[in-house]
Amino acid sequence: MNIVFIILSVVGAVIVLVLLIAALMKKQYALSSSIVIMQPKEKVFDYVRHLRNQENYSKWVMADPNVKLTYTGTDGTVGFKAAWNSEDKNVGVGEQEITRIKEGERYDVELRFEKPFKGTNYAHTTVEAVSPDRSKVTTVFEAKTPFPMNIIVPMLSKMLQKDMDQNAAKLKQVLETQS
Repeated sequence: MNIVFIILSVVGAVIVLVLLIAALMKKQYALSSSIVIMQPKEKVFDYVRHLRNQENYSKWVMADPNVKLTYTGTDGTVGFKAAWNSEDKNVGVGEQEITRIKEGERYDVELRFEKPFKGTNYAHTTVEAVSPDRSKVTTVFEAKTPFPMNIIVPMLSKMLQKDMDQNAAKLKQVLETQS
């Protein structure tokens, strides 16, 4: 048998296997990160609903000191947009917009990515009182990854979960050091 034919057959079989696995994998997924912060619910919610404050605790915003941030609208209200533009491939280009607020409890955002990949995802953050001076903050990220790119969802989920947990820990540090 011709060696080229054997190599092409193996490569073709691997490609078919990868596509078959991707066809069987989930295309939608959600990640969640929670942390308890030693501050009253109202103070915590007022802080997290303002997207500009992410400059103080978001790993993604702080990843590039040269990122260009643009804000449109009134921060902490529906319709407010926070856009970013970075040459760093780990930051990229996109924007998030507050789409819904349940006062004192939850806010939702739509995330629109342009680079390094185009896509629209959703996230929401809830704040609940654990006690008068302790609050639980939970952020949920929901994404849809089309076939065949969904093959990377397990790796991507692991990476995003780590980043979300780091953001939560940094938020806790920031808020618990405020007076």
